[in-house]
Amino acid sequence: MYDLIIIGAGPAGLTAALYAGRARLKTMFLEKINPGGQIVLTRTIENFPGFAGGVSTQELISSMRKQVEGLEVEIKIDEAAKIVYTAEVIKIYGSEGEYQTKSLIIASGALPKQLGIEGENRFFGRGVSYCGTCDGPLFKDKEIVVIGGGDRAAEEAIFLSSYAKKVNIVHRRKILRASKILEERVRQNPKINLVLDSIVEWIIGKDKVEGVRIKNLKTGSVTNLSCQGVFIFVGIKPNTAFLNNLLETDETGFIITDQEMKTSKEGIFACGDCRKKSLYQVITACGEGAVAADSVYKYLITKK
Repeated sequence: MYDLIIIGAGPAGLTAALYAGRARLKTMFLEKINPGGQIVLTRTIENFPGFAGGVSTQELISSMRKQVEGLEVEIKIDEAAKIVYTAEVIKIYGSEGEYQTKSLIIASGALPKQLGIEGENRFFGRGVSYCGTCDGPLFKDKEIVVIGGGDRAAEEAIFLSSYAKKVNIVHRRKILRASKILEERVRQNPKINLVLDSIVEWIIGKDKVEGVRIKNLKTGSVTNLSCQGVFIFVGIKPNTAFLNNLLETDETGFIITDQEMKTSKEGIFACGDCRKKSLYQVITACGEGAVAADSVYKYLITKK
């Protein structure tokens, strides 16, 4: 029987574990692969306080994990498949076994959102990617398309321009949603071309990506653009399907909490990218993880 189990070991979960460990709660992680979460899909993070010039995401996660390991927090590599809830005990079932806890923090994060267009699934791994850091080196001196207009799309386009001959950013609006400093870098990069007010309707190819079909939303005109790679950064979807309607969520599956990270079930808390909020950033995930662990501690005290 654990005092606390944390599902997910991204920045939110690692911060929650740090605070829980310092509170001397008997704590365990359930992480299906390795600690890090979605952040490791990006090479560096530039807006995390205290790191002028940015910090490697691998370095940041490694440092956070070392802090947690020094507090006797157990890490179990297993995927939570089912949760059975009662007020007395919460049971979590994974492929490796059953785990029991007095409280639970859901920090399961999110996954890249798909467009759902023709060719997207067919060419995944054959020119279609959701991770520039992972696959960028495969596209040296090639032409690629980046779909999206937020910070992640801008950051990845800049990174990919160090390999590709040309990067075309396709975005459905007339301006990017990325922060101004990133937009400035994009516009100043001679390898990056903006295709605005447009969407990609089709990914074209025979055995691999050969191009995309683009529709201009203002004129309705359709054109084909030759490319060898398509990188998709159009948002995230929460990794909450395993909850099977246990908790209250919004229509897209993000968990609804109050400011103390309490969910609709007593003893269950949520933090990070799986939670409904206005800003999805590493710094907010860490803050939520700290709040969630503090709320767990106060909850367990009242239960004694």
